[in-house]
Amino acid sequence: MKIGLTGGHLTPALAVIEELKRYKEVNLFFVGRTNTMEGDPSPSPESVIIPNLGVKFYSIKTGRLQRKFTKFTLPSLTKIPFGFIQSILILLKEKPNLLISFGSYVAVPVSVAAWILRIPILTHEQTFKGGLANRFISKVAKRIAVSWESSIKHFPSKKVFVSGNPVRAEIISVKKRRTNRPVIYVTGGNQGAHIINVILAEILSNLLKKYEVVHQCGGSESYKDFEMLYALSSQWPRRIKNRYKLSKWYKTAELAEIFSTTDLVVGRSGANIVNEVAILGIPAVFIPLEIAAYGEQMDNAKVLAERGAAIILPEGRLTPKRLLAAIELVFKNYREYKKKAKAAGKLINKNAAKIMVDEAFRMVNVPKT
Repeated sequence: MKIGLTGGHLTPALAVIEELKRYKEVNLFFVGRTNTMEGDPSPSPESVIIPNLGVKFYSIKTGRLQRKFTKFTLPSLTKIPFGFIQSILILLKEKPNLLISFGSYVAVPVSVAAWILRIPILTHEQTFKGGLANRFISKVAKRIAVSWESSIKHFPSKKVFVSGNPVRAEIISVKKRRTNRPVIYVTGGNQGAHIINVILAEILSNLLKKYEVVHQCGGSESYKDFEMLYALSSQWPRRIKNRYKLSKWYKTAELAEIFSTTDLVVGRSGANIVNEVAILGIPAVFIPLEIAAYGEQMDNAKVLAERGAAIILPEGRLTPKRLLAAIELVFKNYREYKKKAKAAGKLINKNAAKIMVDEAFRMVNVPKT
């Protein structure tokens, strides 16, 4: 059985790939992007990570429907037909039994091509309200998996089911290890977050007096935040520099190691990081992406903040002083935040990847062996 995967939400895709690879009869390939963002030549995480998993990777160049007009809008629209043609050619070559989509603009032409070629589509939606891409893909998909019960109303009732948001087994099985100092993990998601990187740079020297900081900054060639932060850290004494670990992104095994020592997560509130910190019972300071579709990152953050497991710091109010104050507030009341973070983990379905894979086998009417 051959299954194609596509989409811009890499973390749940990796969890499903991990589950699919348990079955020897399954052959996989992935259709994604070469570059992280429009106008940025830095490689996308999937173009690096997927081939290293032994999964064939295809890159397409396609555009997106944008909510506001920018200098990229017209060039982006002209790419959509090319992305569709590339998708048709890839699917004709691979002839998959099923396509599993994880949303985002890159999945749209691939899903339409699959629909035209009568390849059944299983798509997964991470957010509460449904992203623009998945609202479109849902019209051609045979089945729609959602992470939350409240998301059901946004999709056709005969197609939708609740799977939860797939989280990698290595993350789910993380066990806490003690460290000499509290550890803060700062992340802007796979692409990084420029504003968080810049604000953090202002307070790093203060933080490193008391804490260790592990920082996933993204690999944007436009902003060159990695280079800026590396140059900053090179000026510190060795004993301070050793408390700061910087990377563009981390592999799953590296993330599992990081989470095993993490006491606080600071960063964006995409569905994946919210699920991961909830499962692991780690308090968080969330800085939701303001331009995220339908305010999805704010909705994600509220799931934990309303239960006392996280603080929300709106991007529009983000300053070095406020970020430092939020971090200090959590550690000042750490026992209470930790208790509520552990309780919030009960909201998350740890079997989401298995539920997705079980549905995939049912759709193609192939028994698992």
